[in-house]
Amino acid sequence: MKASGILLPVFSLPSDYGIGCFSKEAYQFVDFLEDTGQKYWQILPLGTIGAGNSPYLSFSSFAGSTYYIDLEQLVEEGLLKQEEIDPYKEENTSKVDYDQVRESRLELLQTAYKRFKPDKAFLEFKKEQGYWLDEYAEFMHDREKELSEEYFRFCQYLFFTQWLRLKKYANEKGIQIIGDLPFYVALEGTAFKYHKELFKTDEEGNPTVVGGCPPDAFAEDGQVWSNPVYDWEVHKKTGYKWWMERLNYNFLIYDVLRLDHFRGFDEYFEIPAEDETAVNGQWVKGPGYDFFKVMKEKLGDKKVIAEDLGFLTDAVHKLLADTKYPGMKVLEFAFGAWDDSIYLPHKYPENCIVYTGTHDNDTVVGWYETMSEDDRNFLEHYLEYSTIDRTGKIYLDLISLALESRGDTVIIPLQDYMGLGSEARINTPSTVGDNWEWRVKEEQLDEDLKETIRTLTEKYRTRAQERSEEERKKKEAEEAAEKEEQHTEE
Repeated sequence: MKASGILLPVFSLPSDYGIGCFSKEAYQFVDFLEDTGQKYWQILPLGTIGAGNSPYLSFSSFAGSTYYIDLEQLVEEGLLKQEEIDPYKEENTSKVDYDQVRESRLELLQTAYKRFKPDKAFLEFKKEQGYWLDEYAEFMHDREKELSEEYFRFCQYLFFTQWLRLKKYANEKGIQIIGDLPFYVALEGTAFKYHKELFKTDEEGNPTVVGGCPPDAFAEDGQVWSNPVYDWEVHKKTGYKWWMERLNYNFLIYDVLRLDHFRGFDEYFEIPAEDETAVNGQWVKGPGYDFFKVMKEKLGDKKVIAEDLGFLTDAVHKLLADTKYPGMKVLEFAFGAWDDSIYLPHKYPENCIVYTGTHDNDTVVGWYETMSEDDRNFLEHYLEYSTIDRTGKIYLDLISLALESRGDTVIIPLQDYMGLGSEARINTPSTVGDNWEWRVKEEQLDEDLKETIRTLTEKYRTRAQERSEEERKKKEAEEAAEKEEQHTEE
């Protein structure tokens, strides 16, 4: 049965304290999803915020960002006083001010920690999550000597309990959370510090190679990332123990997991660590299906989305087919006038996740405004011959095209439903500054927007059901005719 959802990072939620968090506004957004007939809320990684404020460069593959801790819940629990958080209260801004958030959370969480009396739940949390929590606490204490290891355990306890409370609320409302797992880890992080044997390093423990992308039409020198590269032979000998622990934890805090850079499990690009360009890099085989075979044996069948965007080889296509995971289809990739793209909606299989765009793309409105004339003409021609009901608004037409497609799951960025332009873009890859900042204002989540989303969702869900019923009847008729023909021949 066709299902849909909305993509909105937690930091993009409304709130009174500078950044979206696990506050009452998050619960209200879950209600918004329920009221509009959605089944999924897709978010970005919840990990500690790294360089450039990116949620994809976390210090830990497990720890969550303290920025998302709701201060008002801490007031209710007696760990903070209202007059202590009031100075940081402000009207919901359209962008996250990370410097302000960083400063306020450090001060307020230290105050809360001094008042906290460890209880049974905290002790159980430390015991159950100790396999990663102790490394993280030690790592953070080494970085910030004035803060104790126990303080960092306390902050993770707050994050963990508040998030699981919000997730439980969403699940009870029929909403599943789609999380996002980065493929690589940060060089400055717990995984590389404490588990160097899992990466390609020299005798001194320095990376011999790093991840990146080969030269192409967009970057003649390619891209060089700082991420250390996995030694997959070592991982295989351990039964992928570190990866299984990482995945198991993520399936605890999410219902569905988007595996970023799915191609890397088949083949990944590595570059000599001393090089400044990717010219001397090479493709190296990854663990392949063996990884997912072990994953299914140890963790059972889990809901996974394979981020399979970009140039894909036959081997990647086979790996995707073998795992049976749904891949991603992005409409903004489809309408090059001279390109018979695999992202054109009439080519979608049922087992896929359809997007207008992702967090790395411009909004539909921003994308449409910067299209070439040829591409725009092709898009208009495609829309004219599609079966959607034209609305007169390009962003609603593209959303309708996604909802009308054969893909059984459709995820739409909230900004596209709102018809916002490039000012609401989440991230522009390979740039620094102005990323990961956009926020929706509470007054924008009004009844008109709710009605638009609900109407489109119900219309195309009904059409999908009718189409499925027609196809079922047609198949039954064909099977009956085939049996009758066999009976006649006999």
